[in-house]
Amino acid sequence: MNQVRASRLEQPQRRQQGFMSDKLPYGSWQRRFVFWLIAPTIVILILYWLTNSVLMPIITRHGDEFVLPDYIDQKLVEVQLKLEQLGLGYEIASEEFSPGKEKGIILNQYPIPGTKVKSQRAIKFIISLGQKLVPIPELSGLSVRQAMLDLETAGLELGEIAWAHSDTLPEKVVVFSYPAGSTEIPLGSPVNIMVNRGRASNFTYMPRVVGMQLSEAEMLLEEKILKLGLVTYRRDENYLPETVLEQSEREGSELDNWTEIDLVVSSTE
Repeated sequence: MNQVRASRLEQPQRRQQGFMSDKLPYGSWQRRFVFWLIAPTIVILILYWLTNSVLMPIITRHGDEFVLPDYIDQKLVEVQLKLEQLGLGYEIASEEFSPGKEKGIILNQYPIPGTKVKSQRAIKFIISLGQKLVPIPELSGLSVRQAMLDLETAGLELGEIAWAHSDTLPEKVVVFSYPAGSTEIPLGSPVNIMVNRGRASNFTYMPRVVGMQLSEAEMLLEEKILKLGLVTYRRDENYLPETVLEQSEREGSELDNWTEIDLVVSSTE
């Protein structure tokens, strides 16, 4: 007699093997722990890696950084083309006078040279306005002393004093200056003056000899009809030997011809 095969419904059903079903049985608390705690953690770590390594470099252009060149002491008009080639912009943060620097020269920059930057960054510059110019005050008709004070107030220095003899002009006053009054010259420049002595007289004016070598100072005193007096030596290693440190009469003082002028001179001993 043929044996009747058991139907599929009557045969015991075997559970399908799954991921780590032998160690983490279906329905066990261990399997629920893995899938509800550890699995999300792995997903979060993968998302973090993708964000940090792929998305952020794209957003921040991390690979586009380059070292910013040094533009200090260069002309702004020349630097503009260099900035365009690097994809950079610029701003003028401020402008200021700078002795010895031409107008338009870059005095400083931010960020500083060597900083890593990206394209489209605006570089800030401080630009030179050049040497500051100041007008020469009107000195005609002033005494030598007053002319010196006015020049000092204007930020200028007294230069050479030349002498004129005229009966038609007031004595002991400035006839004119060179350059002329109201002329704009760089701050700190010397201004020469012409002073009227009137008729031939027996007085002169004290020149500035501080900073000169003793031999040069003596020659200048003789030229101004003055005489070298007492020479005192003082040790001062900041100056070359025989450098005049002090003079007994103030520059511009009116003196009789052949007045003796005492000097303090540097010495290294």
